[in-house]
Amino acid sequence: MPSARPSDSVLARRRVVGERIRAARLHAGLTQERVALDSGIDRPSVVRIEQGQQSPTLDSLFRIADAIGVPLADLVR
Repeated sequence: MPSARPSDSVLARRRVVGERIRAARLHAGLTQERVALDSGIDRPSVVRIEQGQQSPTLDSLFRIADAIGVPLADLVR
């Protein structure tokens, strides 16, 4: 059974989280490759998360926040 497409509001919030991740990463002076290496998440996934095309798991969000050096709350508030 295929999963249901997320609602437009969920997709919009996913994009906002991705934008916050990208802004925090750039503010920290980190590349997507560095975040990928430090978080253990492959670079294409980091790109898709930042673009709002992939829904990250909670564990991935923890790892990304740690790799960037910001509290998780800053990324998902």
